[in-house]
Amino acid sequence: MFWRKASQCNHQETESAESPAEKDAKMRELRAAIGGLTGRSLKFCSDSCIRLYLEARNCDVEQAKKMLEETLKWRSTFKPEEIRWDEVAHIGETGKVSIANFHDRQGRTVFIMRPGKQKTSSEEDYIRHLVYLMENAIINLPEGQEQLSWLVDFCGWSLGKSVSIKTARDLAYILQNHYPERIALILFYNPPRLFEAFWKVVKCFADPRSFQKVKFAYPNNKDSMEVMEAFFDSENLPKEFGGKAPLKYDHEEFSKLMIQEDIKTAKFWGFDDALHTAPMVVKT
Repeated sequence: MFWRKASQCNHQETESAESPAEKDAKMRELRAAIGGLTGRSLKFCSDSCIRLYLEARNCDVEQAKKMLEETLKWRSTFKPEEIRWDEVAHIGETGKVSIANFHDRQGRTVFIMRPGKQKTSSEEDYIRHLVYLMENAIINLPEGQEQLSWLVDFCGWSLGKSVSIKTARDLAYILQNHYPERIALILFYNPPRLFEAFWKVVKCFADPRSFQKVKFAYPNNKDSMEVMEAFFDSENLPKEFGGKAPLKYDHEEFSKLMIQEDIKTAKFWGFDDALHTAPMVVKT
């Protein structure tokens, strides 16, 4: 799900046209163009970040500069790095979104999403919860990795449990414009026919090149399951996705992990986390 943005050229064509030296020159040009940065903005604008913004805008420095400046403005008001688990834990009680304890075949961090467990009515809470997990996952990406994979299980999903079109649009905008090129794959597993109508509306806001990142897999379809196996090892893949591993979301255990992650996040961004160190009561 990505907000539509006209693309001037094919991403793969751009990559092949730019030599490593040319890419490095573009990165230096973009860093110089955004000017002197300090504090969290400087920390955010790592070489990896600069590279992803250039890729998102087909190595157009001016367009990448505009995009990055808009993100820095958004981060200064939304303050995603300050969100703590105790603020969003209630959104994740059902296990509708969590970070898996395994990677895909490319070594990428995996998000497991189960929209059938959606119970949140607050658009703001829903978005803050997902942004919190995105921030945490990016900080903890394995060395050499810049992207994530999303596995979406549609068991129990219905239109009544789906987020509103407005929420989907707002979230898509944030993901594409403030986390560009961070999602390598979105794999919809066994979506019902009803989802097709919802998807047709949502994908109207998508960048056409982002369609390449979306895959569908159905348990009784050999071809689509081969797609699943191309990205994931069945030994690690949960049974809910046609694999062999168990999947059980333990909110209390996940919360303990996230509370520890909050300490790491505060240290990463270089600020005191004293306001968030009080023990959190986890509902069971």
